Amino acid sequence: MTSTTESTRELLLSRIRDVADYPKPGVMFKDITPLLADPVAFTALTDALAELCVRHGATKVVGLEARGFILAAPVAVRAGLGFVPVRKAGKLPGATLSQAYELEYGTAEIEIHAEDLTAEDQIMVIDDVLATGGTAEASLQLIRRAGARVAGVAVLLELGFLDGRARLESGLAGAPLEALIRV
Repeated sequence: MTSTTESTRELLLSRIRDVADYPKPGVMFKDITPLLADPVAFTALTDALAELCVRHGATKVVGLEARGFILAAPVAVRAGLGFVPVRKAGKLPGATLSQAYELEYGTAEIEIHAEDLTAEDQIMVIDDVLATGGTAEASLQLIRRAGARVAGVAVLLELGFLDGRARLESGLAGAPLEALIRV
């Protein structure tokens, strides 16, 4: 667990809204937009994630499309690090590395500009929610294929009942997985 205080966790959790039956019946969607709209909560989140980047020796931050971008970019600025987006296939110009991964209903593909990462880089992957872990797992593969090392994965919210942590275990290869909130 992180050094994030209980009061910070409570603040963050209080700004995450549950939306029943979205995007389909039976799903309880965790909406972070109220947290983003609250400058105190968003600053607390940014500070907590930036502290993790520094603690784990990151040299760059990777944000996963799309809400991971919203979190990772200010974290990178706060921590004094570069930001590298991982995008859905076909969204980045120029030469990219791509990685396909399995979804419950098919496959998807993500891409990164390999030249944005070097062998000296230690990458912290940041996303809003860890659910099944498919996108995060594919991002770890991309980072390593680009020649960089993984400093860790940090998320605002981990949905423990979907067991994404177990899926990431081998890909993390000992690097930490930090969740500010786990439900």
